[in-house]
Amino acid sequence: MFGLSDCCDCLQRSGYQQISVGHGPRFGVRHIQCILVFCGLAVAYALRVNLSVAIVAMTDRNATNPDFEEFDWDESIKSYLLSSFFWGYVVTQVPGGYLSHKYGAKFTFLWGILICSLLALLTPFCAEIGGWAFVLALRATQGLCQGMIFPSTHTFLSKWAPAEERGRLVTYCYSGAQFGTVIMLTISGFIASSWMGWPSIFYISGFGGLLWCIFWYLYSYSTPADHPTITQNERRYIETFGQPRRQSSVGGRRESSAMRTPWCQIFTSVPFLTLLIVHCSNNWGFWTLLTEIPTYMKNILGIDIRNNGPLSALPYFAMTVLAFLFIFVADILNRGAAMPLAFSRKLFNTLGMWIPMVALIGLGYITTSQSTKLAITLLTVAVGVNAATYLGFQVNHIDLSPNFAGTLMGLTNCAANIMSIIAPLSVGLIVTDEENPLQWRRVFYLTAGFYFLGNLLFLICGRTSPRTWNFPATDPDSHSDYSSLSSNDNLNETEPLQQHSSS
Repeated sequence: MFGLSDCCDCLQRSGYQQISVGHGPRFGVRHIQCILVFCGLAVAYALRVNLSVAIVAMTDRNATNPDFEEFDWDESIKSYLLSSFFWGYVVTQVPGGYLSHKYGAKFTFLWGILICSLLALLTPFCAEIGGWAFVLALRATQGLCQGMIFPSTHTFLSKWAPAEERGRLVTYCYSGAQFGTVIMLTISGFIASSWMGWPSIFYISGFGGLLWCIFWYLYSYSTPADHPTITQNERRYIETFGQPRRQSSVGGRRESSAMRTPWCQIFTSVPFLTLLIVHCSNNWGFWTLLTEIPTYMKNILGIDIRNNGPLSALPYFAMTVLAFLFIFVADILNRGAAMPLAFSRKLFNTLGMWIPMVALIGLGYITTSQSTKLAITLLTVAVGVNAATYLGFQVNHIDLSPNFAGTLMGLTNCAANIMSIIAPLSVGLIVTDEENPLQWRRVFYLTAGFYFLGNLLFLICGRTSPRTWNFPATDPDSHSDYSSLSSNDNLNETEPLQQHSSS
């Protein structure tokens, strides 16, 4: 943290209007809200990935508890089931961003998790009476519910994260997704092998989601202005410190929920289109690995279901730990306010996409179970280092437009999760023999190619300054705050990081 005088000096140097405001508490209401988001994303991902390990037990009773029903589903059916979640998921991304912007992220987040949790409890019953067709329909419906989660999260954080803490708090919150993945993948194999059997994988994740909904309903608020016990000092710090003033930060301005979404300007903005493409590239790689690691470990590395869960979770445990490590590194690099925001975003995005690219190329040359330790190491690197993108493109939506961050996330996540549908299906087309390492090599090469091209475009065309369309020109105050913006939708990208936000 730096002092108020330093902050004021930064504001003067960058041309922003100076606002007299003190620091908020080191641990305040905003951190409680972020803890709730962390837990919510953990539950969401537990509900999302529970089938990845459960499907192994559901189709091979000899690998787990033989007292429960086994289903005769081939690799093609399993690929459809694993991808069906995203069929619904892409549909509600953009509506989710709009609804969270209009009615508040608290309620869109709540309903998404609540309905998804109830459906998780019904999964074993649907599988028993309707087979894979019922499970496919249920998973697609769960995807519809969760499609609102990420846009709601970005909308929520755009209101609660001060610009100085933006990268840090966003990374804290989104690391909850990997935490939920770790927990679910770790315990699923043991649960399936126990007396509870594979149905309990869905029961435990479903009841966990319902429990979270209770806490979220009681203690979360969409904006600082809605919170009944937040101090005035912390509220002013969140809404004004270290950034151009937001629409809701000063009396007389319109709330962002009343602002019309500038669709034409968004879809003609090169930085936004770049963000959309890099998000698609990252999702192809991330979800290929997330959905296929258990199958790869079983058929190529020869790891049984009891060990499959914990080892499948290891890369995501590394991702959780590395997310906090990258925050620490970013804080060190940012001391003295010498690092430009654009350089910071692109540096961490490169670490998060090109190091995994190299690891995947190496993974393609592992052909026997005798190289299990090396394969697990490379998988852990490929997934774990991807956490650096939380300080890269994944916070860039809020950089470009705090007022429409949820809408931007809805748009890019919609397109990106089309990749999440195609990626598992492409594995089903490429890998016709699950025990053929050469076919898995093609999968890893394809994934590495997406990582390379996506980050290359972000390095060339990515931007971090707020766009001209973030604040409507009809608002005289916001226009004066952004009078230095040029008509070509660009700002100086070389200003020190803390003049805009700290990562």
